[in-house]
Amino acid sequence: MSADMFAVIDATWPAAALHCAGAFMVREGQGGGKRVSAASLAGDWGEADIDAAILMQKQLGQPALFMIRPGETSLDAALAARGFEVIDPVVVLAASAAQLATETPPPITAFCLWPPLSIMRELWAEGDIGPGRLAVMERAPAPKSAVLGRSNDLAAGVGFVGMHGGVAMLHGFYVLPEMRRRGLGRWMLREAAFWAVAQGAQTLALVVTRANAGAIGLYTGTGMQQVAEYHYRAAPGAIA
Repeated sequence: MSADMFAVIDATWPAAALHCAGAFMVREGQGGGKRVSAASLAGDWGEADIDAAILMQKQLGQPALFMIRPGETSLDAALAARGFEVIDPVVVLAASAAQLATETPPPITAFCLWPPLSIMRELWAEGDIGPGRLAVMERAPAPKSAVLGRSNDLAAGVGFVGMHGGVAMLHGFYVLPEMRRRGLGRWMLREAAFWAVAQGAQTLALVVTRANAGAIGLYTGTGMQQVAEYHYRAAPGAIA
């Protein structure tokens, strides 16, 4: 898969604004989480550029946070030397959307719709996906959709999927704890794949922290494979 997954992440889960600070692009998150609040490298850099990015984040009222992508080992080392700590190593998983869209979910098990229903917003809230992240979904460009999962006649899971450059990316995926390990997450993933194929996507992708072994097992069990990875570096004590 040749798609630039970092471009897909930025397009389908967009920051409120982007700010140039030296050799860095600083995302303005407005409460939308680390993915839309981190600084990432945009060119040749020096220590003064790191200082400029830190200052910009301070001016935005955000903690000093950097996204470290593959090949950025010297930046990683420079931040480590400043005492910045590794936060949330992440993997990007992907698979052919058509290959995932081979099993139709059972009736009334999974649906794609936009805008999301009130019950879907309530489910996201239970999963600590609050107003800041819902605002990210609202400003994401179309095509986009929400995914609702049902189990035992109850709304039990929710997700968001957006499109960029032939890749559909799933974000904000949450299943109620008491409804997990019953196959609902797999059916929701396949429903998202059917939506992606209908939109002309070749690939379905998502991001998940390495620590979330259960979710990684679910996704890789459907045939998804790691295609990229990254982690964050944060100033000591900056991220609770």
